[in-house]
Amino acid sequence: MFKRKLSEFRASKEFYTSKLMDRHIGAIAALILISLLSSLSGTPDSHTITNWWEGFLWGLADPVIALDSLVGIVAIGLLSSMFVRGTAIAGCFALAAILGIVIHLFQLNLPGIEIAFAGSVGAAIAISTIVFSTMLMMPNQPNFVVLALMGISAGLFQGYTVADSIIGAEMMPLIAYIVGMTLTLFVVAMSAREIGGAMGMGEINRTLPWKISIAGFAFCAIGIVFLSNSMS
Repeated sequence: MFKRKLSEFRASKEFYTSKLMDRHIGAIAALILISLLSSLSGTPDSHTITNWWEGFLWGLADPVIALDSLVGIVAIGLLSSMFVRGTAIAGCFALAAILGIVIHLFQLNLPGIEIAFAGSVGAAIAISTIVFSTMLMMPNQPNFVVLALMGISAGLFQGYTVADSIIGAEMMPLIAYIVGMTLTLFVVAMSAREIGGAMGMGEINRTLPWKISIAGFAFCAIGIVFLSNSMS
């Protein structure tokens, strides 16, 4: 009797986990579709934000409008699923994005960016996307500290870039924008982390399922396309 109850409990738990993963995958797939359509339609980089509600909505949308930015966030989340403390990687990434906004708004240039990328900080996002995507295809993954530092670097570039759209905004819309952006970054990264964990990526074996490797290849191709566009 006890064994049957235990078996039923495990079956129900596996069913719930599968349904939850399907929801995460569906949500991210929908975001990628929206991002692709936005990239094709040429959504303007600057926004006219007049109140806190518009600031919050644009904060939610901006990190996922650019396709290279979105897949970079997803790649970070997938990689973080290989670590028990991977949530900290997503948190560091989101906090670094806030710091990137502050650096830009106070007109503090990131060292070497203008020289290295001819004034295009957006190229740094494409490069970080390529790096994270390549890591998804490699059998040997970096340690926790290395991945956290790379996440911080990507977050700085992310925040520095999106800050262009809110220059001149008042304080309340600015705060609302930062809250919305941080929420999107963290939720998307954590959703990807849940997908990676459900697909077998973990601290014990640190192996990458073939589906993740294929996703890494696709993400890398997207990053290369956006990098070539930003450099042209």
